Amino acid sequence: MTTYREEADTLGTVQIPATALWGPQTERSRHNFPHGPLMPLAVVRALLEIKRAAAAVNGDLKTLAPAKADLIQQAAAKLLALDDRALQADFPLHVYQTGSGTQTNMNVNEVLAHVAGQLAPQPAIAANDDVNQSQSSNDTFPTAMNIAAYQVLTPLITQLTALIDALKVKQQTYWRTVKIGRTHLQDATPLTFGQEISGWVAMLTHDRAYLNQLKGALLALPIGGTAVGTGLNTQPAFAGQMVAALTTAYQVPFRLSDNAFAGLAAHSELTVVHGALKTLAADLVKIGNDLRFLASGPRAGYGELTIPANEPGSSIMPGKVNPTQVEALTMAAARVMGNDTTISFAASQGNFEMNVYKPVIIAAFLESAELLTGTLAGLTTKLVTGLRVNAQRMHQLVDESLMTVTALSPHIGYHHAAEIAQQAEKQGTTLRVAALASGYVTAADFDQWVDPLKMTNVERQTESKDD
Repeated sequence: MTTYREEADTLGTVQIPATALWGPQTERSRHNFPHGPLMPLAVVRALLEIKRAAAAVNGDLKTLAPAKADLIQQAAAKLLALDDRALQADFPLHVYQTGSGTQTNMNVNEVLAHVAGQLAPQPAIAANDDVNQSQSSNDTFPTAMNIAAYQVLTPLITQLTALIDALKVKQQTYWRTVKIGRTHLQDATPLTFGQEISGWVAMLTHDRAYLNQLKGALLALPIGGTAVGTGLNTQPAFAGQMVAALTTAYQVPFRLSDNAFAGLAAHSELTVVHGALKTLAADLVKIGNDLRFLASGPRAGYGELTIPANEPGSSIMPGKVNPTQVEALTMAAARVMGNDTTISFAASQGNFEMNVYKPVIIAAFLESAELLTGTLAGLTTKLVTGLRVNAQRMHQLVDESLMTVTALSPHIGYHHAAEIAQQAEKQGTTLRVAALASGYVTAADFDQWVDPLKMTNVERQTESKDD
């Protein structure tokens, strides 16, 4: 049976589970907002780092007694050392709460105060007056949002790089493997599979560059703005020293927002960086679709690729292999696109000096980055590295294609070439048979002009590929 203790806040007395480290404001939020996902621990950890830095800065500025500053820093260090499972136990609040994130900010304040009390009963640490000194939820929470968002991009970019590298290996391996191109879902002129992959590599390389270029926007922190951006109840040096302390803690070059009012009222930097995540998601859907359609079959589809058999594909059809890694990736991409809509709308909302959709913005951002990181890893290790080309099938489809007739156009003209292709289609013959029957070309001419590998211009591109 749960036992309780009583604590009071400005609204009165609250019963709290006896072993819980949180206080009355956290307990009220637990009951008032019990639905939806929990606040991401990345945000909680960022708030703990902010509180640790604030205690140190307030101690240096002599607005907080040295003993209190030291205790708060010790408490923060103890909590930050916990693994996620242990840390989660005392941070039970949900994303769907107050739009400022105030209740999560107070959750952190209350837990730190209780842990400090466990470390040393004196001096007593107050959640608001000591842990939250020189701060407001309105500036600490958006600061934590930017920190958490910046951090989650590092593993994503690392995993994206791993996929690019794996695709480059396949690009090199199949650089001269000729296949038929397709446009509008219809046969087109030949290219090599390596060339096709090089397009995917370039797309993802551009996406990585966008992320690297844009992520710096997240380094601007609105800390020190307190309630509405004016810096009320802070020392003049507080904001600058906070940025310096967080830069040291994370070894990341944070800087102060050039306008704290914007930092509290808008989240443009998160919106624009998430736009790069959406762009990456869109490109991954295109690449994923190419992979799964080219691997369709094995007998009744394109059949140009063979993907690894990671698990049985059907509960009723024995031996079936499905492109499950692509399916997971494209479902994640759908979620990212939905999250982008959520973030765009949420960033447009708020009243005057503060955006009031902060928790859902950061939760959606973090979910997108984490989903892409995980599904990219699966695609790389469980599909791309084991991908094999069915060269015989590719060769067959090139031989049967009518669009290699394009190579004849410079020699006999577009209309004569079209006539040959139409006759081959109508009579069900190969292009070569129809071309020789037309009288427009000789066998020697056809063999010289219609060379699928030469049509790819792959030799012309080899030097630039190696660069």
